[in-house]
Amino acid sequence: MTEDNMPNAVEIAAELTIAWLGNQNNRVAAEDVPVFLRTIHATVVGLSRGSAATADLAKDTEREAKIVPAVSARKSLASKDHIVSMIDGKPYKTLRRHLATNGLTPEEYRTRYNLKPDYPMVAPSYSEARRAVAHKTGLGAKRRSMPSSSAEAPAKQTRQGRQKRGASE
Repeated sequence: MTEDNMPNAVEIAAELTIAWLGNQNNRVAAEDVPVFLRTIHATVVGLSRGSAATADLAKDTEREAKIVPAVSARKSLASKDHIVSMIDGKPYKTLRRHLATNGLTPEEYRTRYNLKPDYPMVAPSYSEARRAVAHKTGLGAKRRSMPSSSAEAPAKQTRQGRQKRGASE
């Protein structure tokens, strides 16, 4: 596109603001609209110059550099009963829900704190307890040969039924 065909930053900001205000899920007071429009305009101008993208990248880099684990990896795994979170230093039997509430996946958590790929997300004692329950209930065991056991059951019933009939007659 040539410069004549390109819409200017004011037009783009106005269109974005109109689209945003047109959404029924956004409830905004009338006095907040000019502030929003100025913010959108500044963002569009910054993006056209490339400075906003650079600033966002710098903020992300600073945020990652400031992340300091609450405990070391060794202390995190010191107990068999729980795993201590590097985010807040609190003990958990399983980290998955805690990570989800903090907007992380296990892979992102491991990457953020430079942990090995096999770093556990579940405490060893909790894992053993769950394993014992699974074995006790037969979870994961292949089914026994069903056709032979199901074929024997009706045969036994019919024999028993014949014996009862013969005894009563």
